[in-house]
Amino acid sequence: MLNNPLRQVSLFEGLDETALDTLSSKTITRSYPKNAILINEGDLSDSMYLILSGRVKVYAGDEDGHEMLINSLGSGDYFGELALLDEHPRSASVMTLEPSKMMILSRAVFLECLDAHPSMSRSLLRVLARKVRQQTDHTKSIVLSSVYERLVNLLHALGKPRNGKIVLENTTQKYLAERVFASREMVSMIFSELKQGGYISTDRRCITIEKKLPEK
Repeated sequence: MLNNPLRQVSLFEGLDETALDTLSSKTITRSYPKNAILINEGDLSDSMYLILSGRVKVYAGDEDGHEMLINSLGSGDYFGELALLDEHPRSASVMTLEPSKMMILSRAVFLECLDAHPSMSRSLLRVLARKVRQQTDHTKSIVLSSVYERLVNLLHALGKPRNGKIVLENTTQKYLAERVFASREMVSMIFSELKQGGYISTDRRCITIEKKLPEK
């Protein structure tokens, strides 16, 4: 199978094309409308999802309905891979932000593939090590960085170069506030000061970084 989507998943980087095609033939492909809940925090589930098209948000909530955005993912990204390794409840919820198409791989199929291809264990260890590092860096950022520093890092991470500037499309201040664990009012105040200094400009859901942002 040319351009097998599973080639994008680091767990399977050690597999040859024949093995990937065999694995792909055992997956399920489904389409979901906007605002569909794919995973509920606390659910027992045994599947990994690869996003073929569309966009989702990963979030956690509490009993009072408060929501904390953990990440947003798009085409080519995957989530739920830890469910292939253990039987623990899901640690976060996932909802589609637009109509989306998913390739779904079950734990049973994954373990069958792992037994047939022991070399996958190396890829698995790399993925787990990377996740531990990412979680450590994320925790350090929250604890040691100011809201402004986290916001600047996020703007650069999400932005795309365009005509010598950095542009973020379809991005709201509410979304940014959720990503940096700050209030909407705090982010709005920072944006106001940056706009007054000519560092950024905004147009509806588009944010443009006009020049290098100050360190503080």
